[in-house]
Amino acid sequence: MKGFLEDANYSIGLLDEGATLADVIDNCIYEHTHTGKKAFYVGDLGKLVRNNIQWQNVMAPIKPFYPVKCNSTPGVLEILGTLGVGFACSSKSEMALVQDLGISPENIIYTNPCKQASQIKYAAKAGINIMTCDSDIELKKISRNHPNAKLLLHIATEDITAGEEMNMKFGTTLKNCRHLMECAKELGVQIVGVKFHVSGSCKDLQTYIHAISDARCVFDMAEEFGFKMNMLDIGGGFTGSELQLEEVNHVIRPLLDVYFPKESGVNVIAEPGCYYVSSAFTLAVNIIAKKTVEYDKLLPSGVERTRNDDEPVFTYYINDGVYGSFASKLSEKLNTIPEVHKKYKEDEPLFASSLWGPSCDELDQIVENCLLPELSVGDWLIFDNMGSGTLGEQSTFNDYQRPLIYYMMSFSDWDEMQDAGIASDTLMKNFFFVPSCIQLSPEDRFSTAA
Repeated sequence: MKGFLEDANYSIGLLDEGATLADVIDNCIYEHTHTGKKAFYVGDLGKLVRNNIQWQNVMAPIKPFYPVKCNSTPGVLEILGTLGVGFACSSKSEMALVQDLGISPENIIYTNPCKQASQIKYAAKAGINIMTCDSDIELKKISRNHPNAKLLLHIATEDITAGEEMNMKFGTTLKNCRHLMECAKELGVQIVGVKFHVSGSCKDLQTYIHAISDARCVFDMAEEFGFKMNMLDIGGGFTGSELQLEEVNHVIRPLLDVYFPKESGVNVIAEPGCYYVSSAFTLAVNIIAKKTVEYDKLLPSGVERTRNDDEPVFTYYINDGVYGSFASKLSEKLNTIPEVHKKYKEDEPLFASSLWGPSCDELDQIVENCLLPELSVGDWLIFDNMGSGTLGEQSTFNDYQRPLIYYMMSFSDWDEMQDAGIASDTLMKNFFFVPSCIQLSPEDRFSTAA
């Protein structure tokens, strides 16, 4: 590994034992209140270190390949690269980002199910050979543009729980795998393994059993065609919970030991994304406007009135929304609740409230209905578990300003990296000391990677 992004404009605060992330957030809010009230993130990069240790303790020897699209900020990529994590890329720009870290092509897989020919050529030129495929059209496209590609057949899984709508799915059937192998044989393309993905929203862990069994069938099928398969990718869907990780491991380990034992030479990998970064980032937003609305307009459809008509109902507009940090809200439920930053009394009345982004778009609703004390324009709200989804992407909303990012790590997490022998001198240059009594001015090295 050659080092770190030379043009990355960021630093990492090394927290004294007496300083906490809450102190950092308080300090940032104080500074932003006086300089422009811009939304910002605080990223605990030590959480990545702890999550990686947890992964090694529970899931080893399954190697993690981090999906770059989950959070492509430089602090995240550099820490994960230092930890020895591989990377799953879905575009040329992601592959280039990871290459700039000095990651070897063997530790990069190209996972986009619908690849552009020009980006396949880029992967070929960069020596990135491992990529996924789930159709004969993709197979022919890859054979024309990357003759040395090594393919993982992406097989479909039944991971939709009752009551959920069917989303756009990728992956091929077992029946079609035979057809793809016939095509690959004719085209001279190598097939080296299988990939599947189980959604993090899937409640039935038996889905993993069916998927691993299907993968074994594909491996057996490959032997008939003379393909030497040596990789199984069990995908993502890891939420970040240690309990969920242990539950998944408890289900898959016996099957992996039987179907893909160590002596088989099959390398098992996974693509944990949210697992690493979701809980590592906290978002602070500012209230920019406030309205009193009719209660009927705030109620979700089909919900009966249950309150006194005399009580006020508030709509708050914040300086971030679905065209920014809450983009995932367009396709899934928000997995975090807002926390009021300012202190208020325990017996202070709570009012029905809704939260909206700054675009004035009818889609830009962050929280449909929640209970909050009465707030004012200029107050701050805190959202936990905001590390996955849009960090690193540029919004198309023409007036959206990407939030600043303040990276932090505790001394204990830094010690963990040193003990593991992965705390290089190059990485150390990105750190600065944060005392327990935090009083930072805009001139201090208090990171911004915007």
